[in-house]
Amino acid sequence: MIEFESVTKQFSDGTVAVEDFNFVLSSHQTTVFVGSSGCGKTTLLRMINRMIDPTSGRITIDGEDITSRDKVQLRRSIGYVLQASGLLPHRKVIDNVATVPVLTGIPKAKARAEALELLDKVGLDRTLAQRYPRQLSGGQQQRVGVARALASDPNILLMDEPFGAVDPIVRADLQTELNRLQAELGKTIVFVTHDIDEAFLLADQVVIFRKGGVIAQAGTPAEILSAPADDFVASFIGADKGKRKLRVERADDGTELVVDEDGRPIGVLGGA
Repeated sequence: MIEFESVTKQFSDGTVAVEDFNFVLSSHQTTVFVGSSGCGKTTLLRMINRMIDPTSGRITIDGEDITSRDKVQLRRSIGYVLQASGLLPHRKVIDNVATVPVLTGIPKAKARAEALELLDKVGLDRTLAQRYPRQLSGGQQQRVGVARALASDPNILLMDEPFGAVDPIVRADLQTELNRLQAELGKTIVFVTHDIDEAFLLADQVVIFRKGGVIAQAGTPAEILSAPADDFVASFIGADKGKRKLRVERADDGTELVVDEDGRPIGVLGGA
């Protein structure tokens, strides 16, 4: 469990990114922070592994204040996936994945063997292990980034807009893969995005932010869709748009189609 207690962050130029933020993130679930640029979501995520320290307040993991832990050791115990993958360009894929285990004292041969197993887990062919990041597609690089983040078997996985730099088709594949991995591994995932559709697809719990790290609404995707807290949330999630107002129509052949407010088919209603 990750808990924020009265957390405020004011930068040296006077900008208050987050003010008096209080929230609990449940263990073994995916919590998605979503909001427009400058709302404080990335600042909050980076506070968890002490890439940024709060000006006041405290953050605890399973009741332990994170400031009581060495920064380097804390970061090595938490998986972190960036938008641009953050792979070391001069190291082969297998050594990128094995980086943290080797740093923590795991023999290189063992770390490399486990890295190959992680490539399997994230859906990459082992033949890619000997390539350099520049020889991979954007989607492949992001999968390597996820594998590297999982290499130390962390309880917590931080993901800062990890799929924002790839095309929509690859992004959809990566989202599906993340849901599959989470179903298998049950990590505590904190995921940052500006895309509400991505948030609803991935999250057990969605936190929608206003500027300054203020929570507009938090809840499951179903709770937020069925009862937006106010006009801001309704507009942000597109509740006032046709794609959120769906109904079922029966085609001539008996197929039940899901259509939007304007009558455009968007899917087929599955059977029991």
